[in-house]
Amino acid sequence: MLILSLTLLAIVIPGLVAAFIAYRWPQSAPTAPKLAVETVQSEVHRHPGSAGFMRSRLDPNSATGLFLSAAVVLFVVGAAAVGIVLFMIHTNSGFARLDRSASLFGAHHATALSTRVLKVYTQIGGALVIVPLGVVVAIVEWIRQRSIAVVTFLILVVGGQFLVANVIKSIVGRARPHFDQLTGFSGTSFPSGHAVATAACFAAFALVIGRRRSLLVRALLAGLAVGLATGIAWTRVMLGVHWLTDVLGGLALGWAWFALCSIAFGGYQLRFGAPAKTAAEVVSP
Repeated sequence: MLILSLTLLAIVIPGLVAAFIAYRWPQSAPTAPKLAVETVQSEVHRHPGSAGFMRSRLDPNSATGLFLSAAVVLFVVGAAAVGIVLFMIHTNSGFARLDRSASLFGAHHATALSTRVLKVYTQIGGALVIVPLGVVVAIVEWIRQRSIAVVTFLILVVGGQFLVANVIKSIVGRARPHFDQLTGFSGTSFPSGHAVATAACFAAFALVIGRRRSLLVRALLAGLAVGLATGIAWTRVMLGVHWLTDVLGGLALGWAWFALCSIAFGGYQLRFGAPAKTAAEVVSP
C-alpha cells in the first residue's frame, strides 16, 4: 500500500499545484505559454532593430525561420539538461545521489498489487496509448473548431517529442537500473520516454481541449495534465526501469518541447507564426 499511496500523492499534489497556478494566474498557466500581442508590440517599439530578426526567425513561410530557431533552442535546452545530469552522475551529486536509493526503495517495497496497478498505469505514457489518444483529440477538436492548426500543432508536439527523446537517448546511452525491473522496457535510460511523452502530449491535449472554455475548466485540465505526467514519471522509477534523474530530465524536456511548440503557435491562438505576424504588423508602414 505504501507504493500505491505515494503514487497517488505523486499525481494529486503536482496536479493541484498546477491547477491552482492555472486558475490563480491564468496568464502564466503552464498549459498556455504564449506571447501576448501587447508584449510583442511593446518590445518591437522599444527595440525596432529586433523586428527583422523576429520576423526571419518566426516567419512560417521561411525555410530557415521558425524551424531553425526551434532546433537551436531545443539543442541548447537539451544539451544543458543532458550536461547537468551527466555532471551529477559523474560527480554523484545533486539528484544523482538519490538515484540508487529511489530504485532500491521501489524494489524493496513493491507488492504484487502495487506492481499490477503501476504496470497498467504506466502504459498510459506509452506510444500505443499516446498516439491513438492524440488522434482522438485531433478528430474531436477538428469537429468542434474546424482548425487545421490544431491538427498541425498536435502532430508537431506528439511526433516531435518522440524524435527528440530518441535522439537524446542515442547520444547519452545511459544504462538502466540493474535492480528488480518489474515491467518491460527497451532502449537506453536517459531521458525517460514515458516522462517526455506524457509531459509534452498531455499538456498539448489540455491546451487544445481547453480553448474557448471557462477558466475553471482550463485550470482543471492543466492540473490533470501535470498530475498524470508526474504520476507516470513516478511509476517508471518504482518499476525499476528508470533512474530518478531520467524521469526528472524527461519531464523537463517534455514540457520544454511543448512550450516551444505552443509559443510558435501563439498559445491559445493556435496560429502558426502568430508572434511574427504581430511583429510584422507593428513595424509595417
